[in-house]
Amino acid sequence: MPQHKPLDIFWFLPTHGDGRYLGSAHGARAVDHDYLKQIAQAADSLGYGGVLIPTGRACEDAWVVASSLIPVTRTLKFLVALRPATTSPTVAARQTATFDRLSDGRLLINLVAGGDSSDLEADGIFLGHDERYDHADEFLEVWKRLLAGETVDYKGRHVEVKGARQLFPAVQQPYPPLYFGGSSNRAHDTAARHVELYLSWGEPPSEVARKFADVRERAEKEGRQVRFGMRLHVIPRETEAAAWQAADELISQLDDDTIATAQRALGQMDSEGQRRMRELHGGDRSKLEIAPNLWAGVGLVRGGAGTALVGNGKIIAERIKEYAALGADTFVLSGYPHLEEAYRFAELVFPHLPLAGRDTAQLAPPGASRRRVAPMGEIVGYAQAPKAAQS
Repeated sequence: MPQHKPLDIFWFLPTHGDGRYLGSAHGARAVDHDYLKQIAQAADSLGYGGVLIPTGRACEDAWVVASSLIPVTRTLKFLVALRPATTSPTVAARQTATFDRLSDGRLLINLVAGGDSSDLEADGIFLGHDERYDHADEFLEVWKRLLAGETVDYKGRHVEVKGARQLFPAVQQPYPPLYFGGSSNRAHDTAARHVELYLSWGEPPSEVARKFADVRERAEKEGRQVRFGMRLHVIPRETEAAAWQAADELISQLDDDTIATAQRALGQMDSEGQRRMRELHGGDRSKLEIAPNLWAGVGLVRGGAGTALVGNGKIIAERIKEYAALGADTFVLSGYPHLEEAYRFAELVFPHLPLAGRDTAQLAPPGASRRRVAPMGEIVGYAQAPKAAQS
């Protein structure tokens, strides 16, 4: 059996809403602090390495949400979205250092340079696609130097500071790791120059391999190395049939008008990644399995990552390992509803994956080392532990 490198598995905080069905208020639930706390604490205790908190006008503020969850979690890391165009690099450096210290080094930065131009225009940002990446390059030049302890004088096309200093250092030196996703040539240039980990949305493995290879080659020309990861939804169930039924149920409340409205809105975005997501299905719900166990139904009405791995625990783990073989060591996952699916994925898929840095022995298959003495499951007849689960 081939040995696989340990993987970081992250979960997602649905600060834009959650529920049992896509594109419908049926089965929806309020996303308040108590619910987000439940998801974060579940991820923390189950063995997820971190949680992604998104950004944009459709979301609660990522930094406020993440900050509120520091004291109610233990080791969970927070992958917090940062949009350079909407803040100054000096303010962002202070936020970064403060959060990293208060969380004792649990901050990761998800750089969001692209995205929805209309969303940015609503925030007063009127930069074209490539200009946003030019701005991000200048922003990161200043942000990195500040967190490295320099006093910075800088004058670029988009960013200018004089005598800028960051007086309090971050715990992680020289700065918390930068994560980033983007599919355009300009995005790949930014990844190669600046970030520690490049994330791809869930495309077929052959397409992901090309993206990873391109970023890797560009990074080598910059004298750098970049790690890789995947952003995916997941629909794990006990059996293949049950998983595909759950996928169908997730979009069962969608009508054609809702899909068409969503696709028109997503089609107006100048994001190359979003264009690629839309082309996977073309708005046609009859053409959603785009690769083995890779389902594009989420992207019918959801922006951003629009694909899900569907199957039983072992099959999903095998598909994850296929991406890992391409170089991915981090997987940022989500499922609807996010609280229940965090447990379901941990119970069904974790036993089949090599996990990095967390005690998930309570979920280990039979024969694996177990540090916890309490049996998993209810005592049978008040007399004996239940039989071990079959892997």
